[in-house]
Amino acid sequence: MIEYEKDTLTQTIIGCCYQVHNQLGPGFLEKIYVNALKIKLQQAGLSYLAEKEFNVTFENVIIGKFRCDLFVENKVIVELKSVTGYQPKLFQSQLISYLKASKIKTGLLINFGNTSCEVKRLSV
Repeated sequence: MIEYEKDTLTQTIIGCCYQVHNQLGPGFLEKIYVNALKIKLQQAGLSYLAEKEFNVTFENVIIGKFRCDLFVENKVIVELKSVTGYQPKLFQSQLISYLKASKIKTGLLINFGNTSCEVKRLSV
């Protein structure tokens, strides 16, 4: 995939997130936003897996697993939060760890908890 395609994909996902936030606003539990985003992704013609499980390996041995909120088009890990106020660095560190463990290059961290939808695009 060329970089332009990836950028278009993340822009489409982000657009879906803004639509969800504009309609629902802040204040709901994370799962509500996940369910709404699934609808918007489907309407946008994007494939996704919810709660996709990835292995974490160390020296070629599986030492654990993690699940991301959404895995879109087999290319982008999307982690959703619904946190009011400042978004802790812990969430970014979590997504970076997910990207490294899965060998996926791009992730989006989306926070629906404030009056504006907050988006962080991370790459490794």
